[in-house]
Amino acid sequence: MIKTTPLQTESVLQKTARLKGVRKAFVVYGRFDMIAFAATDDYPEIRRLTGTINAIEGVRSTETLVEA
Repeated sequence: MIKTTPLQTESVLQKTARLKGVRKAFVVYGRFDMIAFAATDDYPEIRRLTGTINAIEGVRSTETLVEA
């Protein structure tokens, strides 16, 4: 789940959707601005992907949920 800065949601969405491992990404309304679904092989890959998303210009914060 991703919070973005105003007016940058679409840009963040496009950049996030292109990342390796991201299966779906779309805009939502409420506490978060976007949700991205990803599939990775292990926790180090999750850390890498979430770090990459957090580094995208316009990302204010993220919250990661993991299905075990």
